[in-house]
Amino acid sequence: MTHQGSCHCGAVAFDLEGEVTEAIDCNCSMCRRRGGLLAFFPREALTLTTPESNFATYRFNKEHLAHHFCPTCGIAPFSEGADPRTGAKMVAVNVRCLPNVDLSALKVAQVDGASF
Repeated sequence: MTHQGSCHCGAVAFDLEGEVTEAIDCNCSMCRRRGGLLAFFPREALTLTTPESNFATYRFNKEHLAHHFCPTCGIAPFSEGADPRTGAKMVAVNVRCLPNVDLSALKVAQVDGASF
């Protein structure tokens, strides 16, 4: 299944290949403030449909994740990093930026990211 996702204004847009059935609700200082619900996929599952130059990137704490956001509307549709167990490139997609996903149907796990 392919999902189309974007920030609010559409300047950062992408296609995501995969089923979205679960997400995490993290309480780290970043996620708590921005209110995203994250689903993780291999990096190759996400294809940008707008130029990389359209987004800005923020890194914090140990700087393992590149949190991408739109400098125009401020929405953060996805982050990039590596799976700490395997080193494989991955993306954390904010499923709130996937308009065709029924958020009420997702299995949502609480993650204590504030303790990491």
